[in-house]
Amino acid sequence: MAVVPIAVELCLQAAVDDPVGEARWQFWFDQWLRELQPAAAVELSLRLTDDAEIRGLNARFRGVDAPTDVLSFEFEGEDTQAQIAEEPLYLGDIVVSVPTATRQAREFGHTLEVELAWLAVHGLLHLLGWDHPDEQSWQAMVTQQARLLKGVNVVYDWPSVYPVG
Repeated sequence: MAVVPIAVELCLQAAVDDPVGEARWQFWFDQWLRELQPAAAVELSLRLTDDAEIRGLNARFRGVDAPTDVLSFEFEGEDTQAQIAEEPLYLGDIVVSVPTATRQAREFGHTLEVELAWLAVHGLLHLLGWDHPDEQSWQAMVTQQARLLKGVNVVYDWPSVYPVG
């Protein structure tokens, strides 16, 4: 099987301070997508925001009037986009609340960078069609997240926070 070179166009938008940095975000997404092997070059946006903005998005799109840690919005465009070889396939948007991530990092006993990486890869998997409506799919997704994070040297004792089966 031939390896398809993967190009990732990452649009980083930070409404709050970015504790990770654009170069590291780009590296992480490059590595994760290389590992996940999508069929084409891809583009996505990552927005780092505050609790107020993510609460508004959560209320509008999920009917939950509360802040959350990460939201993913899969692009629902026409299939013709995939036929344009020169253009990357737009996957969608990942929105992460940095204040919520900060609280969770403190609660779980790891760094903010580790929590942000966890949330970003979780959002990416959602954009690629992963979901967790039940315990079995949750365990599969968490296991995949831990594997992808290990691949970029983001290490944490995942089973103590998110039990991995």
